[in-house]
Amino acid sequence: MIATSSSAVSAGPVAIAVRAVHAMADGNRADFDLLYHPRAVDRENPAQPPSSRVPGPGGVYATALWLRAAFAGLRYDIHHAIADGTLVAVNSTMNGRHIAPWAVYTDGGAIDTVFPPTHKTFAMTQSHWFRIEDGQITEHWANRDDLGMARQLGWIPPTPAYLFKMARAKRRAKRP
Repeated sequence: MIATSSSAVSAGPVAIAVRAVHAMADGNRADFDLLYHPRAVDRENPAQPPSSRVPGPGGVYATALWLRAAFAGLRYDIHHAIADGTLVAVNSTMNGRHIAPWAVYTDGGAIDTVFPPTHKTFAMTQSHWFRIEDGQITEHWANRDDLGMARQLGWIPPTPAYLFKMARAKRRAKRP
């Protein structure tokens, strides 16, 4: 883990981006504070909880906690990482096991769908793109194989029993 702010600034853009990907699985809040600029924008948060939709390290850390709560053994395998100026692309595979309900949200921040745990494992390819300026991430966006993940976890095609479990999980998630 990155220990000081000088570590983040002295690391090259590729190292910063790779650490940011790994931090989603195992980083603490201090890591996110070092990696992300206070005004960093995560362009991947429309389906994420409202706590993830704020700029800066707090929003990205909230995304990490959201993922970790639903997926045990979360880890990222990095296949390629390349920089072109301030832009870094990282090709990776996210791995885990679905152990708890996972809610996705509407644009307005309301719970849209809840996937009850299947206890199945998955490996989903992802490409992450980062803009890095002055040693910190200022922007992130990604392309993910959400359909492949859904198939591996048994979300699609849904069985009638799983659809019932989804409706029950959504009702539970909406309770105060």
